[in-house]
Amino acid sequence: MSEHVTVGTDGSRPATIAVKWAAEDATRRGAALRIVHVFEPWGHDLPYQPVPEAPEGIARYSEGILDAAAEVARAQAPATEVTTVLLSGRIIGILIKESDDALQIVVGSRGVGGFAGMLMGSVSIGLAGHVACPVVVVRGGQDTVQGQIVVGFDGAAHSEGALEYAFAEAERRTARLQVVYAWQAAILSPYASGYCAYFDDLFATGKRAVEERLRAWNDRYPHVPTIITAVCDHPVAAICDASTQADLVVVGSRDLGGLGATALGSVSRGVLHHAHCPVAVVPKPQRQ
Repeated sequence: MSEHVTVGTDGSRPATIAVKWAAEDATRRGAALRIVHVFEPWGHDLPYQPVPEAPEGIARYSEGILDAAAEVARAQAPATEVTTVLLSGRIIGILIKESDDALQIVVGSRGVGGFAGMLMGSVSIGLAGHVACPVVVVRGGQDTVQGQIVVGFDGAAHSEGALEYAFAEAERRTARLQVVYAWQAAILSPYASGYCAYFDDLFATGKRAVEERLRAWNDRYPHVPTIITAVCDHPVAAICDASTQADLVVVGSRDLGGLGATALGSVSRGVLHHAHCPVAVVPKPQRQ
C-alpha cells in the first residue's frame, strides 16, 4: 500500500471535522487518505476481519457513512487519493492494526455509534503510546489559520520525537514553531524561602539545556522560525494556553507498551483534554 494517512469515522460531526483535517494533512504529505469505519458487535470479541460478518442492514448503513466521508474528503482535497474500508471488531484493536502501515492515525474528539467512547479517554488514550505512528485528535473546526505549531519540550528522550514531528510539520505548513518549556517547582512550606534562588537556578539551567538541544534542530530546519517560551508553570497549563494561538499542538508519549494512560503520560493526557486545537501525540522513536 502507498504511504497514507488513516482517519476513523462514525458519521458524526466531530468525525467529519477529523476527515477534513486528515484530507488536508494527506495532501501536505503527498500521501493517500484511508477512511476507516468500524462495526463493533456487542458481546463478541471479534478479531480484525472484513465486514461480511456484519448484518446486511448494518453493512449498508456503514457503507453510507463511508461514502459520505469520502465525498467530504474529496471535496476538501480533490487531488488526494481516497479509499474507504469497512471493518468489524474492537475499535482500538483495529486502529492499532491500521497504524502498522500508516503515516499517522487521525480521530475526532468524540463520536457516536461505534466511536461512542471517543471522549478523550478510551480511544485516544488506547491508541496514544501504543502505536508506532503519531495519533492526532482533532477538536472542533478551525476557521482561521494561525500559522503556528506548538510543541511541548522538556529535554527528555521521549519528547524528541515530538520535536522532530513539530519541526517537520511547521516546514510543511510554512508556519512558525513555538517550543514551550514549562517547569514547576515543588510546593514548599513558607519557611523555605531560602530555596527560591536554588529553584531559579534549576529553571535557568533547564532552559539553557533546551536551547542547546534546539540548535541542532534549527540547523536542520533553517527555514522554520522558532521561538522558545520558558515559564514557571504546570506544563499542561502552559501548553494549553499556547494552544489558543496554534493550528496544532504536539506532545510526546513515553514509549510503546505500558498500561493505558501510563504509556501516554500525565502531560500528554492533560493536553488532550484541555487544548484548544488539534493535538498530535508522537511516540518515541518518531516514524515519518
